[in-house]
Amino acid sequence: MAASTIVTPLNPRSGLPDNSRPLESTQLLDGRWAWQAYCNEFGEHEAEPAQVNVIQFNHSPGRRATVVYEAEWPEDVYLPSEQFTLRVEPGESPRVFRFPDDPDLPGLSSAVFPETAHDLIKAHVLSLPSRRMRVDVVRYRPAGHAVLRHRLGKAKFYARVMRPAAVPNMLRAAHLVARSSFVVPRIAGHWHDGAVIWTSEIPGENLRERIRAGRGPDPDAILEGLETLWAVPSQSSDAAPFDLAWRYRDAKKAIDHATQDHHEGRRLFCAAVASLDPFMQSWAPATSAHNDFYDDQMLVLPDGRIVVVDFEETGAGDPMLDVGNFLAHLNWVASLGSHKRAAARAEYRTALRDAAIRRFGWSEHDLDLREAVCLLRLCTTPIRRPEENWLQRLEKGLSLVNETIG
Repeated sequence: MAASTIVTPLNPRSGLPDNSRPLESTQLLDGRWAWQAYCNEFGEHEAEPAQVNVIQFNHSPGRRATVVYEAEWPEDVYLPSEQFTLRVEPGESPRVFRFPDDPDLPGLSSAVFPETAHDLIKAHVLSLPSRRMRVDVVRYRPAGHAVLRHRLGKAKFYARVMRPAAVPNMLRAAHLVARSSFVVPRIAGHWHDGAVIWTSEIPGENLRERIRAGRGPDPDAILEGLETLWAVPSQSSDAAPFDLAWRYRDAKKAIDHATQDHHEGRRLFCAAVASLDPFMQSWAPATSAHNDFYDDQMLVLPDGRIVVVDFEETGAGDPMLDVGNFLAHLNWVASLGSHKRAAARAEYRTALRDAAIRRFGWSEHDLDLREAVCLLRLCTTPIRRPEENWLQRLEKGLSLVNETIG
């Protein structure tokens, strides 16, 4: 293996899953080892990468680690970078796969290439004359889901590729949210065997960008849409209730593991969960809710109507948690994102919070607790997306949790 092959340092360096055949903690962080695992699976490559970067790290302590790498070639080798994934679970050899051949997303490899994607659209969406097909990858989480943009002439769709078990909930959630006053993309087609659902593309302006530019809509327009969603009887859909308790435990486990050897992070984490644990013990879903409601999930139409483009989690949930989640994302981006437009985001957060309390008569403390729970979940972001300053970002996020609780 070429001596020049390196890997971007992955933090936290501790916390890889236990394995009955112990993996050295450096292995998943070692570009040579990761590339050799790739070659063992797919054969030797025609060139050696100049660098292997870790671009995503998803870790469930004690259960699994999924690491996404990107191989970059030397300047004199004119090849596009290549993405591959290693998944390690206790007692098993590492699984290696490369995009788009994801074993958990059976339809991805067909939906991502223009020729086969065109055939799928003709078979499952609508028949169109042969013309140039364009596919853009919007989002991809290995072994989780992918969102692709399919463009065929003037016809434009988003293809959501998922695990087969997730399809029924997606269809039920779409039925539920369509009964609200939000504008919702139409489900245009469904490929059962590949677990792919196509939705129509709705032209609009991203709400996060609007807020960032200081042009956020009247908060009451958003709250009015939420109110109509909450009024839809959750019994009208058999979508599974939102499991906040599981997500909270999962975030706690990741942060607990990451802060083991860091005094300040540990102190902040313990203070946060001491306040949030009693709340979580009493929390339960109530009425219909979006359950993953925040600005980057929405568009604004020229006439001011709000479009909800992602709605997979919709089902029985907690209305106040919808608003709390929106506030948490605004708070997180304003505090840990680019400071260039932080003031506009902070101002909109205050306006939305005040409008919700005024409109619904909620307890400020109850809303703060829900925002804090959502902030704690966002604190896993610096752990999952490795950067050199991961610990500082985590500690700042935990400080936000504690400040929000008061």
